[in-house]
Amino acid sequence: MGKTLVMGASLKPSRYSNIAVNRLVSSGKEVVAYGLKAGNVAGVEIDTELKNYIDIDTVTLYMNARNQQEFYQYIIELKPNRVIFNPGTENREFFELLKPNNIEVVVACTLVLLATNQY
Repeated sequence: MGKTLVMGASLKPSRYSNIAVNRLVSSGKEVVAYGLKAGNVAGVEIDTELKNYIDIDTVTLYMNARNQQEFYQYIIELKPNRVIFNPGTENREFFELLKPNNIEVVVACTLVLLATNQY
């Protein structure tokens, strides 16, 4: 399995994106992260510039639909197998762009998927 890209990663321990990075790492997943502030969470550097990551299996979103718009093409070009829309990130417009690119749309909570061994 390839890497997981956490979009909207936060340095704040109370944020779900931060908890997700920690749980993904503790579950043995390879993680890369993009966020507004650079820093380190569970040994993962949060990038503040978009990188051309390779071998991305999953993109998990922690940004609302309006904030996702500028990243549509970037995420599609990464060619992930799936994009997870965590609670509050659902975006029908983006769903419709992902499907013709053969990218699975998953409306679920990354934390629940990990906790129930469905990740």
